[in-house]
Amino acid sequence: MAKRMILMLIAVAAVVTALGTVKFRQIQTAIAEGSSFQPPPEAVTTIVAGEERWDATLAAIGTVTAVHGVTVSADSPGIVERIAFESGRTVQDGDVLVKLDTRQERAQLQNVEAQLELARLQRDRMRGLREKGVTSQAEYDAAAAAFTSAEARVGEIEATIDRKTIRAPFTGVLGIRQVNLGQYLNAGDPVVPLQSLQPIYVDFDVPQQQVGRLGAGTEVEVTAEHAAGVVARGQVTAVDSVVDRATRNLRVQATFDNRDGALRPGMFVEARVVLGEGSPMVALPASAIHYAPYGDSVFIVEDLEAPGGGSYRGVRQQFVKLGGARGDQVAVVSGVAPGDEVVTSGVFKLRQGAAVLVNNEIQPANDPAPRPENS
Repeated sequence: MAKRMILMLIAVAAVVTALGTVKFRQIQTAIAEGSSFQPPPEAVTTIVAGEERWDATLAAIGTVTAVHGVTVSADSPGIVERIAFESGRTVQDGDVLVKLDTRQERAQLQNVEAQLELARLQRDRMRGLREKGVTSQAEYDAAAAAFTSAEARVGEIEATIDRKTIRAPFTGVLGIRQVNLGQYLNAGDPVVPLQSLQPIYVDFDVPQQQVGRLGAGTEVEVTAEHAAGVVARGQVTAVDSVVDRATRNLRVQATFDNRDGALRPGMFVEARVVLGEGSPMVALPASAIHYAPYGDSVFIVEDLEAPGGGSYRGVRQQFVKLGGARGDQVAVVSGVAPGDEVVTSGVFKLRQGAAVLVNNEIQPANDPAPRPENS
């Protein structure tokens, strides 16, 4: 009985050993096949990097301001008798905008004109009597003073009547009318905004470290959200004399002709100051950059050594330092050398050493000054 039990245990151990050996060999074969497995290449597009020189620029957020901009208001109280303008129209310096009722002032003017005439006659009469020695010098002086006072009173009322004709103080574009016929206006009540649009200012702030590179005549370009590309080109005309203590920025003012009226006071714009020729760099499409919190990188296509020998076309991940942007392009300051073949699309599916298949029939956007159709 014991002999039989021993034989059975030996048989079971032999079977288990044989099964373990077979399974071990299967696992070794699978590991060897897995280590030699090469995934299929990823389809990508590439570009050969070339060295360029972009103009050194300084970007800032600006606000459009008028050279002359006011809200025309009533100088004297009165009732609106006539409105001589339409909202949004261009007016010239001195054009009549609004006339207030002046009937009371004109009646007063007639009264003081009559007094002036009487004072003139009295003065002339006293002059004749004085020449004949009939009257004293004091009486003649009193008559002359009465005439001068009456003359001043006439001028005062004429000035009051003139002030009730509201005129454009300069050439510009009117805003929306804020008065109506028959409305009573107090002194200082608004009538209509008036802005001078040609030329026009753009004010923006620059860091104090950049002030030394700016000066009168420095070229400035502005872009706006409502238009594609550069809206206007102008020049720096003034730099503030005081640095803001909170931000350490300095206010800069640029002047633009604005002949097409594209810039309006209060408009938000992006200002780009051209500071001259910059240092060498490599310009790549923005789609070539793999952005990540730990650093930006690109994938460079090279001949890599395969694990089993030989070579294949694969990619090497290269961290880069980026500069400014221009249209669809991004400047790479370091990390990519001229002549490197850089992947421009499909970077999200790549990894270090991945095999690639280059197909450049369709390339991603790479225009330094794009003009989208729906912009």
